[in-house]
Amino acid sequence: MAVFAIGDLHLSLGTNKPMDVFSGWEGYLPKLEHNWRTLVRPEDTVILVGDTSWAMSLKDTEADFAFLQSLPGQKWMLKGNHDYWWTTARKMDSFLQANGFDSLHILHNNACVIEGTALCGTRGWPFDDAAAQGEKLMAREAGRLRMSLQAAEKAEQKVAFLHYPPVYPGASAQELLEVLKAYDVKECYYGHLHGKSIRFAVQGDVDGIRYKLISADGLGFCPYKVR
Repeated sequence: MAVFAIGDLHLSLGTNKPMDVFSGWEGYLPKLEHNWRTLVRPEDTVILVGDTSWAMSLKDTEADFAFLQSLPGQKWMLKGNHDYWWTTARKMDSFLQANGFDSLHILHNNACVIEGTALCGTRGWPFDDAAAQGEKLMAREAGRLRMSLQAAEKAEQKVAFLHYPPVYPGASAQELLEVLKAYDVKECYYGHLHGKSIRFAVQGDVDGIRYKLISADGLGFCPYKVR
């Protein structure tokens, strides 16, 4: 079984917000589907690191989730800043079950363990949000990342997935990095950055952790093989 990851699909099959209007996104959905079906097998796992659907409510995700359901592999979704449909884990799990989306799962305060490797994650938060509310949200996200890693405490290896980048050129989200280091995480994958922002992505080894940007356009709409 292989593990793949990709983020920021921004699906809009049930809403009128196509990404094709943006440079580099023209005809991206057929390209994504072709690449996915070429690489991913039914027994594989794909981590989706947020901004999966433009839907404003859980019910409006049906068309987008049906598309994901049709693709091979088990998919684990974490929250992005544009996932306005996101609600409680119980409500989302019930919705997925009721609609027969049995290959879709929620990565939230939990972990997915594949052959001794724990796949953990949370949304994260921008490091430069110095407002009191921003500090509160960063602390909450650090707590959720810790809970996810704790859920896989016995796993041989732990891999972290975030929506927001935890590191930037010359700066970082220290609260999140402290959690990653406390649980001996050696790999961290993140999304959120698009277009011209991609060139500012920190990738490679930083203080013993290897970082990789996996936003959809940053990967050429091709799932990245993690394991």
